[in-house]
Amino acid sequence: MELNLERPLVILDIEATGDQINKDRIVEIGMIKLDVDGKETTFEKKINPEIPIPVEASLIHGVYDKDVEGKYTFGQIAPGLVKFLHN
Repeated sequence: MELNLERPLVILDIEATGDQINKDRIVEIGMIKLDVDGKETTFEKKINPEIPIPVEASLIHGVYDKDVEGKYTFGQIAPGLVKFLHN
């Protein structure tokens, strides 16, 4: 399928510690940016949520505490997200 874009389009996927937006945190973020010229750029990072990942969530998305140990926090990767989403 061909898309005729007037502006870049970003497709976003996140994995989190749960589904409670007021308490749960992102553990992985993935994005694909489709530019108007057809170029695709990807961004993927595991993120240290600074809280334990419940085993129930890990069984769904496959991200465990050991996978995010030593990774950057969301606040630390935020500038990279802003740069990726620019325009």
